[in-house]
Amino acid sequence: MPHVKRYGWFLLQSVVAGLAAAFVISQFFPAAVRTMQASSAPQESTGLAVVSYADAVGSAAPAVVSIYADKLITEQTLIRVPSNSTVQRFSGLAYGPPRTRLERALGSGVIVTEDGYVLTNHHVIAGASQIRIALWDGRVTQANLIGSDADTDLAVLKMEGSALPALPLDAEVPKRVGDVVLAIGNPFGLSQTVTQGVISGLGRNQLNLRAYEDFIQTDAAINEGNSGGALINSRGQLIGINTFVLGRINGAEGIGFAIPMSTASAVFEEIKQHGAVVRGWMGAEYGDAPLLPGSLDADAPRGVALTALYSGGPAHAAGLKSGDVLLRFNGESITDQADLRLREAATPPGDKVEVAGLRAGVPFEATLELTQRPVMSN
Repeated sequence: MPHVKRYGWFLLQSVVAGLAAAFVISQFFPAAVRTMQASSAPQESTGLAVVSYADAVGSAAPAVVSIYADKLITEQTLIRVPSNSTVQRFSGLAYGPPRTRLERALGSGVIVTEDGYVLTNHHVIAGASQIRIALWDGRVTQANLIGSDADTDLAVLKMEGSALPALPLDAEVPKRVGDVVLAIGNPFGLSQTVTQGVISGLGRNQLNLRAYEDFIQTDAAINEGNSGGALINSRGQLIGINTFVLGRINGAEGIGFAIPMSTASAVFEEIKQHGAVVRGWMGAEYGDAPLLPGSLDADAPRGVALTALYSGGPAHAAGLKSGDVLLRFNGESITDQADLRLREAATPPGDKVEVAGLRAGVPFEATLELTQRPVMSN
């Protein structure tokens, strides 16, 4: 019994000491208590960490601006004519004096240099008489149009400023299908809106929406007002300029497109230096040629078929004809129409190029002196 009493007394002392220690810790070291509680809290069964892109958005968003482009639209009006006039007997209406109204286009842009150069879409500012830029901190400033390029739907603006937040144009930033991307812009006037998606495809072309197509496809939501905004990766690096969504054309969902930095940076430098993009031009329209008889490789280079020639243009002057199939351009195989269009554009006007192909199945060669591509669209 004395042994049992001593054991009970020892147990009681231990309990009291433990309670006393707990009291001291809770009173004088509350942070330790919170840490222990957190460590003992149940964890998610999946074991996946919570992911946030707040840091990427925080670093990139200040360089994304809202653009307001005022356009003066002149319209023909109709007026009702007196009942006793000749016109009244036919329609009762006649043309009145033209009317001018103000239309405001809404879009986004990306500051790409600290001294105020801004990259946006051509269609956002086309025909604008006045362009204003709203910065992320609420400041509003005027912007001047340096130049635009309808063929790629890009435009360069300049606003006053220094040490501005900017996203550098780096064509070497890696990107892969499946990478997480974030679209930042001004949809419906909701500035600094961020949507998330993934890269759904790369090198998209043959959509027949622009003369030069090499798009990044994404399912990140791109709405009216997002045009010209930034597409960034999960590290906050600029990888594309948002340009359009296919849903506006045929009701598709989750199919948006951005212009990659390889195109955007080249166009930016051309416009910054020359006010416009200077491209070589063969003076011909063309499409992908059908597979050659007996060919089983659908991915093999198959060239392009000329569908139309511009009178007096380089192709016409060199003796090319509609229906000719071009297989080589300056000694290199032509993969498809997108491949030739990019090579043609990259050739300086005035340079001579050698082309080779088939005419009614018979091989031929020709030399063309390229001229400057004219403006084809607004």
